[in-house]
Amino acid sequence: MKKLKIAFLVSVFPSLSETFVLNQITGLIALGHAVDIYAIERSNDSKVHEDVEKYGLMSRINYYGEAITNMPVRRLDRLLKGIILLFNHFHENPRAFINSLNIFKFKREAASFRILYKIVPFVGKGDYDVLYCHFGPNGNLGILLKDLRIFSGKVVTVFHGYDMSLYIREHGKEKYDNLFKKGDLFLPISERWKNELISWGCREDKILVHRMGVDVEKYRSVNRTAGNEDRTIIITIARFVEKKGIRYGIEAVGRIADKRPDLEYRIIGDGPLRDELESYVDKLNIRERVQMLGWKSQEEILRCMMDSDILLAPSVTSKDGDQEGIPVVLMEAMAMGIPVVSTYHSGIPELVQDGVTGFLAPEGDVTALAEKLMYCMEHRELWPSIRKEGYEKILENYNIHKLNSRLADIFLQLHSHQEK
Repeated sequence: MKKLKIAFLVSVFPSLSETFVLNQITGLIALGHAVDIYAIERSNDSKVHEDVEKYGLMSRINYYGEAITNMPVRRLDRLLKGIILLFNHFHENPRAFINSLNIFKFKREAASFRILYKIVPFVGKGDYDVLYCHFGPNGNLGILLKDLRIFSGKVVTVFHGYDMSLYIREHGKEKYDNLFKKGDLFLPISERWKNELISWGCREDKILVHRMGVDVEKYRSVNRTAGNEDRTIIITIARFVEKKGIRYGIEAVGRIADKRPDLEYRIIGDGPLRDELESYVDKLNIRERVQMLGWKSQEEILRCMMDSDILLAPSVTSKDGDQEGIPVVLMEAMAMGIPVVSTYHSGIPELVQDGVTGFLAPEGDVTALAEKLMYCMEHRELWPSIRKEGYEKILENYNIHKLNSRLADIFLQLHSHQEK
């Protein structure tokens, strides 16, 4: 089997909230492929996943965000610095730099020197068989790099959540027109996003649903077959941003706390809404029931999940239109045999079938969410069936080893077409 050279174009790396990117990188490396990572910036997470060190990924990363953020604001300064950049790098790819200044093709982006600054970190890095772009905007970057002949590989774009919701609301669907025209393959993570892409004008024969997944063997090895006897521990693991719906989870727990003295709610994560959520816990007077634990390492998260009875993922569409894809933490919980309670949001119903593999409530409906939590707690006799069905769902459709092998096969097929 041919070993491919693959460039991952991502926004933030490494990021504890985007383990789906890490899982694919390590999976493709394990299959023998060469992987380089291009990221705008590093996350502010205080913890780093153990696989980042295990696979030596920091040595594979190229951060390119500073090339844009350090671009002078004053036009004259930008011009002078641009001339210096050209002098230092022009020999590495003359055609790319000449094309980056083509104002007839790139208009203001070229006239402002923005493209020139953007491409410098990519020039001279060699070539790739596949440019694998996580999130639509990075797909646009992949097309730009290919147009300028910096890279020549196939451009494959994964669509997740914000790039199908908030980004479109801010920039419009036409922002992807060139990507749809020139991109080689599009891998939405859900059927919902596939249908959306088709409605926006993307050719259906260029679309293939490819789901994110988890290491089933890893989580199965710590599979829980029984819950806590003297208490019920509910856990949420998420970034503290609006679309994660944590406020609704806190309120739902607050509504049933008096009826369930055995209830504990543990929240792992951090983010811009932390102070607001802490205040809301105090406002509801449930501080004794709710623990905000901050970010944890992957090993610590696994231990916390092992000690939990129910995983709550109360996802919602944020006020600015931002949406989830399918939270990977739901897959992890189901692989471990932890009953999940979530919402009819984005692609989640493709993973969680209400009453079969977990429980779902309408997003933003605190009353319904509280009722689902109560029902789940009061009917532990359903848990063995929920665990079994949930695990089988993950094993069949969300097994990262199967998915990574499939992804490698997809790349190999694309590359073989290119060689013909």
